[in-house]
Amino acid sequence: MASKPPAGDPVQDTPQVGAPQHAAAGLPAIGHTLRVAQQQMGVGRTARTLMKVNQKDGFDCPGCAWPEGDKRHVAEFCENGAKAVAEEATLRRVTPDFFAAHPLSDLARRSGYWLGQQGRITQPMYLPEGAERYEAVTWERAFAIIAEELRALGSPDEALFYTSGRTSNEAAFLLQLFAREFGTNNLPDCSNMCHESSGSALTETIGVGKGSVSLEDLHQADLIIVAGQNPGTNHPRMLSALEQAKASGARIISVNPLPEAGLERFKNPQTPRGMLKGTALNDLFLQIRIGGDQALFRLLNKLILETGGAVDEEFVREHTEGFEDFAAAARAADWDATLAATGLGRDEIEQALRMVLDSRRTVVCWAMGLTQHKHSVATIREVVNFLLLRGNIGRPGAGVCPVRGHSNVQGDRTMGIFERPAPAFLDALEKEFGFAPPRHHGLDVVRSIEALRDGKAKVFFAMGGNFVAASPDTDVTEAAMRRARLTVHVSTKLNRSHAVTGRRALILPTLGRTDKDIQAGGRQVVTVEDSMGMVHASRGNLTPASPHLLSEPAIVARMARAVLGPSSTTPWEDFERDYSTIRDRISRVVPGFEDFNAKIARPGGFTLPHGPRDERRFPTATGKANFTAAPVEYPEVPEGRLLLQTLRSHDQYNTTVYGLDDRYRGIKGGRRVVLVNPEDARELGLADGSYADLVGEWKDGVERRATGFRVVHYPTARGCAAAYYPETNVLVPLDSTADTSNTPASKSVIVRLEQSPTV
Repeated sequence: MASKPPAGDPVQDTPQVGAPQHAAAGLPAIGHTLRVAQQQMGVGRTARTLMKVNQKDGFDCPGCAWPEGDKRHVAEFCENGAKAVAEEATLRRVTPDFFAAHPLSDLARRSGYWLGQQGRITQPMYLPEGAERYEAVTWERAFAIIAEELRALGSPDEALFYTSGRTSNEAAFLLQLFAREFGTNNLPDCSNMCHESSGSALTETIGVGKGSVSLEDLHQADLIIVAGQNPGTNHPRMLSALEQAKASGARIISVNPLPEAGLERFKNPQTPRGMLKGTALNDLFLQIRIGGDQALFRLLNKLILETGGAVDEEFVREHTEGFEDFAAAARAADWDATLAATGLGRDEIEQALRMVLDSRRTVVCWAMGLTQHKHSVATIREVVNFLLLRGNIGRPGAGVCPVRGHSNVQGDRTMGIFERPAPAFLDALEKEFGFAPPRHHGLDVVRSIEALRDGKAKVFFAMGGNFVAASPDTDVTEAAMRRARLTVHVSTKLNRSHAVTGRRALILPTLGRTDKDIQAGGRQVVTVEDSMGMVHASRGNLTPASPHLLSEPAIVARMARAVLGPSSTTPWEDFERDYSTIRDRISRVVPGFEDFNAKIARPGGFTLPHGPRDERRFPTATGKANFTAAPVEYPEVPEGRLLLQTLRSHDQYNTTVYGLDDRYRGIKGGRRVVLVNPEDARELGLADGSYADLVGEWKDGVERRATGFRVVHYPTARGCAAAYYPETNVLVPLDSTADTSNTPASKSVIVRLEQSPTV
């Protein structure tokens, strides 16, 4: 039997702390997976559901975007994927009676963990202006409220339509279609807060804002560099790919301020040997200072240039532009400055260079550790320079691998969820649907918060996600959200964003990935795109949590009909009835999706075309891959201060907190911890087990404070600290963002630690 949700919020600031672990997965992962799944789903439902995760005839995991190979395991999921499925497929329910018992003030003081543990929302809920409690509302009334507010706006640009990475391709295409027919490009999405820097850098340098490798490329690589990424917690199935690469002779360099258990040793729960002994993955661990990655890759590029025969001169000559300016900048790289920026030793960098020179096929993988700094775009451009020098793009076993964090965040962007759409996409949309979409750019996440704060945006609509908790500068974001006239959240479960509302608010409960989707045209499938450009179908197998739920495509279609009225010639009713009609339209608008319905009928789906990977064709402004030569930057931290990175615990996925442990790091029963190098802690007078407030320092002089964090002496890089988000998002200034991409700089926050009383 499934267990009941917690009645009260557990204490989260008095954790037990032990030694960090040096291996990931294995028997503990299996035990933890089964325990969490049984608590949420019960035994029988657990078996029926988990056996369908990531199967060709099943549903796509609602967790990360890591791809599946053609041959699937019976258990094609990881521990954190199973947690994501269990939370969605839970037997716990949030009914109107729950909202009657919990006024908004009560919800607002609860933790995100407690809110998420309550279960699936069963009916549309409405918070009238001035009311204390949400109340049940019909779908017809909910859509009428949205139409009333949207029609009352002075301009369509006073509305914001946010998208989470869980949204299917079909729903995302409909949402951008509705927003643009309504008249705005205000389509912020979760990519604005994570891999926007990757897309910005890759579009400029290779012409495609996505990764250029497949799973097979990883398996064939000679060298894999994993920079600013913790796959053991954030993308655990990636460890299997790294294990296979190691078996084929690959070597692995990890570049990270923190040692991560999954990259030290992977105990594959799919094999007896893996369970008992596991595989050591790291060949070299470069414990870099936060934000030092650009300096590291710049120096490696200098050293490659200085090594006779190391540059792939034919590739550079035939396929690139900008080499001379880049080479001049690289040759100016300085050893002493690089050692200061990175905190590494000369011998470590020279060892890395030897591994690079020994490799003919190199892949560089990265995640938020590279994308959430002021100089993130320049850093990723330098990674591209590094790969271009030796011809490692468009070659089997080589390329760029930005590892996306949410299961369809890449697909949503492909479908047109972007505030700065390409003219060609808008041209195709206009040709297909017969209306003129707006051409001016819309607002990303940071600019959307500013617009709400300044009263320039008045309606906020979110397709999934937890915008308030995910966004930076928590106090500013929450105050901005409360200025809205209407906030609308399409959700499966409760989260913090439902407790921080505009004057009026709606919660629209929707089907999850695990749910059967039956419409007037029969049983439906949706599609997703993984981190490597594979598109495939997803089919839920569970009876929905309530008969009152609507699918995401149905919600958008009905909202569009209510708002646009009979003047719209778009066949919204047909789209709701049969999703294949949506895919027919996508096939004529989005390149690579021709014969979309036929392609997804094939088991495993299909791979989208990628010019740089497939034929060394680079659709950039120059028609070639572009070397770049940005000045090297890295964060400079005043004496007595630390550079903080925000990160996830192992019991967490994005803003969803599954539990209060982080067992790989030795943390149990709490989340308010700050990981500090023991030498730094001693210099600051902070004993292990003492408590401190984290106080952000930024040029605006505003005090941003996160209180009551237990100090944990931890082997992080000198001068660096780490703590979990969303608890520390309060420290990230709204205007501290990456150049070009405008992504919040959540990985480089200057803080001072002030001792506080023991909790």
